[in-house]
Amino acid sequence: MNLAAWNTTLQFAGVSALFALSVYASLWTGVLSLAPVFFGAVSAFTFGWATMTLGLPPVAALALGAVGGGLLGVLTAFLVLRLESHYLAMATIALVLIGRVLVINMEGFTGGVAGTLAPGDLGTWFWCLGCLGAAAYVLARLRGSRFGLAASAVREDPAVAQSLGISPRAVQLVGFTLSGVFGGVAGVLQASFLQFIGPDTFYTHLGFTTLAAVVLGGAYHWLGPIIGAVVFTALPELLRGPLGEFDSIVTGLLLVVIIVYLPRGLVDLRRFRLLRGRGKAVVSE
Repeated sequence: MNLAAWNTTLQFAGVSALFALSVYASLWTGVLSLAPVFFGAVSAFTFGWATMTLGLPPVAALALGAVGGGLLGVLTAFLVLRLESHYLAMATIALVLIGRVLVINMEGFTGGVAGTLAPGDLGTWFWCLGCLGAAAYVLARLRGSRFGLAASAVREDPAVAQSLGISPRAVQLVGFTLSGVFGGVAGVLQASFLQFIGPDTFYTHLGFTTLAAVVLGGAYHWLGPIIGAVVFTALPELLRGPLGEFDSIVTGLLLVVIIVYLPRGLVDLRRFRLLRGRGKAVVSE
């Protein structure tokens, strides 16, 4: 694979990592949600409309997409957080399906079936890494904060967390807001990267592959979704050359092996702590 192809693959991996962090943000608070695909779609079409129709600068349109995604995350939280467990996850899948119908029918805003164009100003390494780094920094800071402890408590057992004075709904509302912001930014960057947005650009397959990346990397630390997204994106490209049309089969088998033997993902903090403890024991002996 040549340098240009690698550049494209790694840029796509960065956008995928942002979507994975968006899924992780709500999963951190105990909510399995595929709504980031919906957030990304709305923000992407808003970006295309604001830049191509209103003539708004791409950076301003990116900020608009981030804010819009966050507000959409808050609204979604109020709508779905009354549901429990798998019903909530199904509701977020329904959002994605509804979003596709709206995209097809709102031709004046989305271009309908034909889709719409988007400027490629933000489809660069600088913006991709910058936004991904900013999202990772926010999650890293929150992880050691009071909110991070509250989020972990709600994830493990909402009833126990509530008995300790923590409001699960308030924590999950923040998680959805972060998910909306990250998903909105990811949607804008993907639109700028592809320079096109259509009904199938943001669909359920994107949500499932993003969730697979989170599970592969590890859903218990913000670094897991990033690593999972990079592996999930780059591995098929690495195998495509020597394996040809069998790359998808081999990729699937490798992912199954990883999930079976590393059920907590590639970033398993318990495994790291265990290895570090063994190392200290050897040194002390």
